[in-house]
Amino acid sequence: MTLSRRNLLKSALLSAPLLGSAGLRRLAFAADGVDRGLLVIVHLRGGCDGLNLISPATDPTFIEARASDLRVQAEGPDAGHQLARGPDPKIDFRLHASATGLAELYNSGRLAFVHAVGLTDETRSHFVAIDMMEHGVAGQAALAHSGSGWLARYLQAIDATAPASGIAASGGITSEFLGGAGGLAIPDLGGGFGAPGGPQVGAVLAKLYGGAPGPIGAAGRTTLQAMAAIDGRIPRDAQNKPVAYTPENGAVYEPGGDLGRALRTVAQLAKMQIGLQVATADIGGWDTHENQPGRFRNCVERLSAGISAFYADMARFHDRLILVTVSEFGRRLRSNRSNGTDHGRAGVMMVLGGGVQGGRFYGKWPGLATDKLDEGVDLSVATDYRQVLSEVLAAHSGRGASLASAFPDYAAPRPLGIFATAAAVARPG
Repeated sequence: MTLSRRNLLKSALLSAPLLGSAGLRRLAFAADGVDRGLLVIVHLRGGCDGLNLISPATDPTFIEARASDLRVQAEGPDAGHQLARGPDPKIDFRLHASATGLAELYNSGRLAFVHAVGLTDETRSHFVAIDMMEHGVAGQAALAHSGSGWLARYLQAIDATAPASGIAASGGITSEFLGGAGGLAIPDLGGGFGAPGGPQVGAVLAKLYGGAPGPIGAAGRTTLQAMAAIDGRIPRDAQNKPVAYTPENGAVYEPGGDLGRALRTVAQLAKMQIGLQVATADIGGWDTHENQPGRFRNCVERLSAGISAFYADMARFHDRLILVTVSEFGRRLRSNRSNGTDHGRAGVMMVLGGGVQGGRFYGKWPGLATDKLDEGVDLSVATDYRQVLSEVLAAHSGRGASLASAFPDYAAPRPLGIFATAAAVARPG
């Protein structure tokens, strides 16, 4: 585990008290007495081609626009998984053949899809799109005036200010945690969770920040305290070496690659019962401008395997678990000359959890006719990504009041109805 001085300060929760005993009794326990459970956001970095993940396989326009290896087949040896209750009853929607685990979760009624979803802003820049999504806005003007991330605002609104209430299972904190209530970056716990360089460096840092005044000193102290609290809950053998984490229910994270490792860390932290309420994880490789078929298949395999392993491992907490995927944008309808797809607009989001009314799609399907495409080239955005996240937060928080803080410039329309009731996830502690 590596933690730079910059990330040490950046990851601290400036106003947070040390982990209290109340925060250690449950999977997640907030100061206002609501046992919310765990919310996990999985980022598909690079712009996932939603049309290759879930294809309108029998749509003649789609078949004409793309080579067969850039769309999911409806028949033959490479046929994808048929999805009941698709967004258009006249079209056979198919999930990528390599997403067997996701297909099983969908058929079990725990996984839902939202197609044609994304930013309403027309940017096709990775950096701008990611920045807008992590700040919870949809326009560059709003981004210029946003000084914090949507997860930071949400955690602050629900009074989740313990140092370990927000975790990024990666090497650094993203802008979602920027401002107010931050989070800790913890990519792995295999070697424990101490200061880089060992106890001697930890002692130096403790002395450095122990008497430091102002917010910088407070940031250093709360971060070091959180690190010590987490490290103290890692099982160790007789030689004081960390014992390897053992997943439950036969879950195997290795096929999930980088995502599997991140979600294993999230599961391990959640079961420590340290007050974890929100976690993020990343899976890269979705920027498929060329040679997409093989690269995309590899990404889908890792995505499906990682999420399936995590859900199996967290079986005891399904009723208090929500996982949602986001990607900065989708890809163009038509493939390019390099057997890939370029930056587009709408994509796909997934929502998984015990309170999800899964086995179906949500949102409208705009279609692929030329007059329905964005600028004549892209799948149009029919659902604002914030509508999905708003429903996720409403289910997690158990109250809608926190949504105004998370997405201050967005007035959510009528709910899509992804969750049966908020009480299925949030209930009195």
